[in-house]
Amino acid sequence: MDETGVLGLIEELSILLEDAKPVFGRNNNLRQVDVGAAFEILDDIRDAFPGEFAQSRQIVRERQSLLDDAEAEAERLVEDARSQAMTIAGEQEIVRISQQQADQIMADARELERETRAGAEDYADEVFGHVEQSLDTLLSNVRRCRERLNSNSFGSAAIR
Repeated sequence: MDETGVLGLIEELSILLEDAKPVFGRNNNLRQVDVGAAFEILDDIRDAFPGEFAQSRQIVRERQSLLDDAEAEAERLVEDARSQAMTIAGEQEIVRISQQQADQIMADARELERETRAGAEDYADEVFGHVEQSLDTLLSNVRRCRERLNSNSFGSAAIR
């Protein structure tokens, strides 16, 4: 689901409430709302969130997989460098230079892993921030709808 899915549904619910006809004359707080349509929108919102959470978890898993692959590749490169250094090394200087290169490769790989992990964590934080914001907006709208419904319940009883 795209970013606007849940927010679009919340907007649709707001429009439904705003477009509802007033129950009696001057009091705009009491309105007749198509409860079926409102519940349908709320169901759509509920259905959308598990998808967004699953998408967030999938992104985090993919990022972790990339991190694991990068670390494994870095270790393979280090082992290859060490192996080549030992095979070629006949003199102490060549062994020393090879060890320095292997250490540099390992340091570079660790730095790459750190940067990739930081990027993945930032991205996951951003996704969860979006989900949190969507939930906050949804919760605010649900509370507002409940308040309206509760304030309308006295007027609705008079209609029956």
